[in-house]
Amino acid sequence: MSEVLHLTEETVKAAAELFETAALRPGQLVVVGCSTSEVRGARIGSDSSVEVAQAVLSGLMQVAERYAVQLAVQCCEHLNRALVVERAVLERYGLEEVCVRPAPKAGGSLAACAMQSFAEPVVVEAIQAHAGLDIGNTLIGMHLKRVAVPVRLQQKYIGAAPVVAARTRPKLIGGARAIYE
Repeated sequence: MSEVLHLTEETVKAAAELFETAALRPGQLVVVGCSTSEVRGARIGSDSSVEVAQAVLSGLMQVAERYAVQLAVQCCEHLNRALVVERAVLERYGLEEVCVRPAPKAGGSLAACAMQSFAEPVVVEAIQAHAGLDIGNTLIGMHLKRVAVPVRLQQKYIGAAPVVAARTRPKLIGGARAIYE
């Protein structure tokens, strides 16, 4: 099996497990950060690969379509971790578009591939996602809703990159007499 196909399959497994565990509903947002360098076994930001990004994005898009959820692909720190989303997401969630075009060495390979693969891509500065998948320690937490809950996946790596996942839940408010579902 080719390395690219293997990366796509690992991504499908991780994303499907997260989407199922998080009980995502159609239209909800999932933020994804990915260091293709880490997937290749190198230090983050040192060995970017468009081929690896395409394999990972292919898996993500397959699962997102199956669950009818929306992807928000995080750029790297050089673009302040802005996100590539579909224009429909920008409009549905009242987000503000920013002017930048991610590239493999300035924004990251996954974000650059999302700009080419999404139907109507735009870049936004921030979101509040319902779940997140962090491939290679890219720090997606700033784009999750306020109460993030770790999800321990069976698929712990994509390539050589560790995978960390989270879902979110509403805040618990009230006090000793409050009733929670």
